[in-house]
Amino acid sequence: MADGGGDGEGLVGIVLVSHSAEVAASVAALARGLSGGGRLPVVAAAGGDEDGGLGTSARRIAEAAREADQGAGVAVLADLGSAVLTVQAMLAEDGELPAGTRLVDAPFLEGAVAAVVTAAAGADLAAVAAAAGEAYGYRKV
Repeated sequence: MADGGGDGEGLVGIVLVSHSAEVAASVAALARGLSGGGRLPVVAAAGGDEDGGLGTSARRIAEAAREADQGAGVAVLADLGSAVLTVQAMLAEDGELPAGTRLVDAPFLEGAVAAVVTAAAGADLAAVAAAAGEAYGYRKV
């Protein structure tokens, strides 16, 4: 599920919630790989439903958030509607996610890369969320 690629201690953790376990894991690997090396935050992938099929799993999300939590907060990026709704419902319930967990409004891939790079630089949760959200403005032409 998670592989920080570094010690992650004291850094904002990142959780990537996708309907597909493969997509979540691949985006996590790409974001870590593009971060430039060095000390990396914990990046946890929470993809797929309980049976390994397409969907979302509150249990997988909670496990990923606990693993990513290194004491500086957890930024959660989700791919599609029901993944977002699941995270929002979990945030509304006290104790389901670690304190300091925040759902970030950002594009999934570009936002994940921006979040990991910014967290690796030691930024706080607000800065990580802002960097991920700014990825909506990345121009390709």
